[in-house]
Amino acid sequence: MVADDGLGVVDFPTLGDLLDAWYEQHCTIPNALGVRIPFRQSDWQFWCTANHYRIRETAVWDEDNPPLAQAFVYRRSLVVAPQKTGKGPWTAAITAGEAVGPSMFCGWAKAGDVYRCEDNGCSCGWEFEYEPGEPMGRRRPGPLIQLLASSEEQAGNVYGPLSTIVMDGPLTGLMAIREGFIRILDGDGGPKSNRIDVVSSSAKSRLGQPITFAIQDEVGLYTKQNKLIEVATTQRRGLAGMNGRSVATTNAWDPAENSYAQQSYESQSKDIFKFFRQPPADWSYRNKRERRKIHAYVYSGSPWVDLDNIEAEAAELMATDPAQAERFFGNRLVSGAGTWLRDGLWEGAYAGRLVAESA
Repeated sequence: MVADDGLGVVDFPTLGDLLDAWYEQHCTIPNALGVRIPFRQSDWQFWCTANHYRIRETAVWDEDNPPLAQAFVYRRSLVVAPQKTGKGPWTAAITAGEAVGPSMFCGWAKAGDVYRCEDNGCSCGWEFEYEPGEPMGRRRPGPLIQLLASSEEQAGNVYGPLSTIVMDGPLTGLMAIREGFIRILDGDGGPKSNRIDVVSSSAKSRLGQPITFAIQDEVGLYTKQNKLIEVATTQRRGLAGMNGRSVATTNAWDPAENSYAQQSYESQSKDIFKFFRQPPADWSYRNKRERRKIHAYVYSGSPWVDLDNIEAEAAELMATDPAQAERFFGNRLVSGAGTWLRDGLWEGAYAGRLVAESA
């Protein structure tokens, strides 16, 4: 029996449709030959975007006191997916939208309402016609965004694709790459805002700042031992001070490490959106035929992935670290070699848990 793939019907109010079209107009991604093409979200990417930007049906727009984070159903999102599924380009597009795109709720559309780029500082001429009753979006003034990773090199997973988006396309007139950060050129809010910073545990001077948005990359590596759980929660306090929100991404984590990813997934808070596409438990990763089925399942919606290449990498890693291979490529929660947790214990304790949770 095939498990639920974590996707559903978008039958709720969301800025996801607006942002999906905005990403395609303003963001690019390389194809197999390295040619830049418009970024189009796959099914799982759109599902996560739609949920992260899901609007409360009771949200009320007040120009003098906008609801900001309170307009959204989810305060933060956790996305768990194997390597090379496209988490980096997706979070780069999300970050670009938070910097200069229509990521802020600004009321409910009436017949004839239109989002115009020219009204939001972009000269590309693009427009989006709303459906009556659809939530509308606008740019958030004075954005201050942080990209958090275990190291500044690791942050390149997001910063690299984002930098290319800035240099290639209409956002060139709105953002500029500086030494160690990206400047948002036409924003307001003062010199300490209007920027995107890369931060890690070594950048303590920037941690704890009041920020509007954060990407937390590879949160399965954040542990108490390396102090990154403390860093991530400190960053969330900074978000709370500005009515900001965050997106965390990761490969499947080692359940023996009690990582930030695991703590987030196990949290009972109703305002965390969780996406974790797990293959059926009775498919064996050690069996080559079933491993191929697992890869096809967890990489569904990522057509740019060559499953032959994934199999080759996984098979080689299986010879030295099978648990890591299963986590990285099979999207499974298995303990590393030498850990105390008995194989299957974590999965047994959480059998039947939904892979995507909603309020």
